[in-house]
Amino acid sequence: MLTGEQYVASLKDDRQTWIDGRRITDLTTDPTTRIAVDLVASGYDTFHDATPGARNPLLTPPRDRESLREIIGLLRGVDMLAHTTFTSVMTLLTVLPQLDAAYPEYAARVRKHLDLVADRDLRVTECITDAKGHRSLSPGKQEDQDAYVRVVERRPDGVVIRGAKLHITGASLAHELFVMPTKKMSPGEEDYAIACAVPGDAPGVKTINTTYAFRGEDDRHYPLSRVRQMPDCMVIFDDVFVPNERIFLDGQTEFSAIFAHSLGLWERLGGVAEMAHDADLMVGLAQLVADANGLTRVAHVKEKISEMVIYATLIRAGLEAAIANAHTTTDGFVYPDELYTNAAKYHGAAEFTTMARHLIDIAGGAVLTAPTIGDLELPELEGHIRQYMTGNPAVPGEERLRLMHAVRDMVADAFGGWHYVTNVQSGGGLYAQRIVTRKHYPMAEAVEMARHAAGLDPKS
Repeated sequence: MLTGEQYVASLKDDRQTWIDGRRITDLTTDPTTRIAVDLVASGYDTFHDATPGARNPLLTPPRDRESLREIIGLLRGVDMLAHTTFTSVMTLLTVLPQLDAAYPEYAARVRKHLDLVADRDLRVTECITDAKGHRSLSPGKQEDQDAYVRVVERRPDGVVIRGAKLHITGASLAHELFVMPTKKMSPGEEDYAIACAVPGDAPGVKTINTTYAFRGEDDRHYPLSRVRQMPDCMVIFDDVFVPNERIFLDGQTEFSAIFAHSLGLWERLGGVAEMAHDADLMVGLAQLVADANGLTRVAHVKEKISEMVIYATLIRAGLEAAIANAHTTTDGFVYPDELYTNAAKYHGAAEFTTMARHLIDIAGGAVLTAPTIGDLELPELEGHIRQYMTGNPAVPGEERLRLMHAVRDMVADAFGGWHYVTNVQSGGGLYAQRIVTRKHYPMAEAVEMARHAAGLDPKS
């Protein structure tokens, strides 16, 4: 297993990565990525075990429901690159039975690669969303053939791929890029039916980073995003060679969607777990800021907090139901129930803006205008800020100030915007969750129940 220091050293390679119109020469010291690197490194140190043969528990797939619950709990306190590593591993394990049945050679490659990832304690991020070009046209009908990642050359020892993947969490900090088709491909689109693993520093791989990280010198008034940081990337595959042993699908269009479907399930489960935590955090912030403002007994404030409590409770219930009703693959690995996972993810994403609105309404305009910690430390301003930032005399002005910073950071600033879009889009948009929820809902049972209630004969 790697230590945090060894992970940091592993990033000092030849990878090509950019941000804000400039090349990043050292990810480990650049102000836009340093904190994210340190966060991943701290995760390595948290789980490090020097025992020979030890493996990171996040890379030990769950084989029963309790193990699944435990590993989801472990993920709550780690960086997002650890999340993407877990979801990538579980995505591959979930599709293995289908690959085993139809293409055992691909399945053997997947197993070998998963052993490599676990043995070397690597970090992986999944590359799924293509540039897509004209959205109403299929991959094979695009004017730009590279609108979807495709194979441009096949050699005896591998393939060459070209294209780009967008919205890829932590790609510039990952050791491995798990590339998969973004959708089901049709006959004639075999070149787009490619799933493979690409090293992050492979020749021809370029990453363009975006980040919500605060760009100034003093980030203390960003209490959440100053530690919860991870760049998102456009990953460009500029004629990248992939050897055969790293190819998990090549041209089999009938199997092109299995990776995306499996990933969507695990991404949504992770999203629900994050939402459950963040919903509780929003409830806590709402209660504290209501107290700081002297509003805890006001009827509409109590109602808003009650709605937030119900929102948080239903997400948590959906997460628990997804785990309690988990299923088992033929290899003995468990995966969450699709109905409860997708319903909980949809509810959490669809109602998030309402909960954010409640939180902002309770907090007030100081969410945007509260002075910074630096202002508070100026002798000529400190007394005034403490005086005028006090609402309820029982809550010090500095405490109310810091609460406003937390609310702003979570729902009304760069991290808040990222948070909102990610809730909606991670694991596929809301429409995808509606489709899967309807597909797995026991509609026939509900229809028969309704027929019985209406006095109708059972449907033959």
